[in-house]
Amino acid sequence: MKYIQLKTEIPGPKAKVMLERRAAATPKGLAKSTEVVVERAEGGLVWDVDGNQLLDFAGGIGMINVGHRPETVVNAIKEQLEKYIHTCSLVTTFEPYIELAEMLNSLTPGDFSKKTLLCNTGTEAVENAVMLARYYTRRPGIICFEGAYHGRSLLTLSLTSKYSLFKKGFGSFPSDIYRLPVPNFYRTPNGMSEAEYLDWNIKNLEHAFIAQVDPESVAAFIIEPVLGEGGFIQMPAAFMQKIRELCDKYGIVMIADEIQSGSGRTGKLFAIEHTGVVPDVMTIAKSLGAGMPVSAVVGKAEIMDCTHLGGIGGTYGGSPVAAVAAIESLKILSSREFLDRAKHVGNLIKSTLDTWKEKYALVGDVRAIGAMCLVEFVKDKSNKEPDLEIPLEVLKDAVAHGIILIRAGLYSNCIRLLPPIVMTDEQLHEGLQVLEDAIARAHEKRGK
Repeated sequence: MKYIQLKTEIPGPKAKVMLERRAAATPKGLAKSTEVVVERAEGGLVWDVDGNQLLDFAGGIGMINVGHRPETVVNAIKEQLEKYIHTCSLVTTFEPYIELAEMLNSLTPGDFSKKTLLCNTGTEAVENAVMLARYYTRRPGIICFEGAYHGRSLLTLSLTSKYSLFKKGFGSFPSDIYRLPVPNFYRTPNGMSEAEYLDWNIKNLEHAFIAQVDPESVAAFIIEPVLGEGGFIQMPAAFMQKIRELCDKYGIVMIADEIQSGSGRTGKLFAIEHTGVVPDVMTIAKSLGAGMPVSAVVGKAEIMDCTHLGGIGGTYGGSPVAAVAAIESLKILSSREFLDRAKHVGNLIKSTLDTWKEKYALVGDVRAIGAMCLVEFVKDKSNKEPDLEIPLEVLKDAVAHGIILIRAGLYSNCIRLLPPIVMTDEQLHEGLQVLEDAIARAHEKRGK
């Protein structure tokens, strides 16, 4: 291996000490996908405290599309630190907040006047988007979807699906939340064509207004154009268009959650652009800040302006240090060169994953929307029963051999690939070979 250089087992002796400190100092519920303890990182590479050099195929759960420590971002942060760190947007005005808002207003879909609220996390962005929709419409109801992940506050956890991992033990949850199914073509019911299945899901959108909630009581639809935690399921254009149609018909706010699927990951700056649908409000985070904690709610000016003075905002929202990082990150993310690279990375990964689907009985499906790529594992390809053990086994094996990975999927039976887009082709091939070797060993172990 050229890029993966292992000097010790993972975790090595220094890492084990750090992991013991973590266990003693932090809550058990704070999970970790790997036992990698980071010393430094650059581009698509991570070095651990024992001197091991690894390839990062998790990207902080899609947080570093532009790679670790891009020079222009680091320099902008340094320059800002020499001026001031934070004075609070609720107290003073500073240019980085305004400049980032202007960029987002310009770059997001929609030929209408927009405004942007800056926050700290994806959860906070979703929370504010929902609050604004409720205030604007004077309605309580929110429609969300199966497989969704929208955050971990009480409200956003209520919107989140995947009950046992995220929601178990934390109820009761806020009312006026209504959840509908989405089309997952890999799991099209037996006896239905994909077209019939899509039509059934579209009809469910209208059926909900009869069976679950009066449309006049609904403030917003909130949907990820590509489910992240739910298993990289891309929403069909017809499905999104129907949501847009219903929102227009009943005065409902359409919120697109682009926290994981945005920031150039799918080959377009925002994944909803693949559908031709324009939402009223968007939530953006993760790779927006190139690793710095910053998120945004971008929407129609009349929606963003709807609250009373002081109705929105927070102490750290739009931190100038995070904002200048996001400005430089967004310059990269929105460039044609970067978006073309994302498409290339996705094609490279997908062409490799397709061969795995043919070679390995435990690989049920592979999916890629640009460079948002995933492998789904099943016990049997004929009945598509999810295999929850294989991903853990494969992930542990692959990490031990030098690549950083995380799982995904409603059943947690998938491994997602979110490498930095700046990772070289050679690095991608090397990491994919490590992952395939781990899959092959699991396959051989089961005699398949």
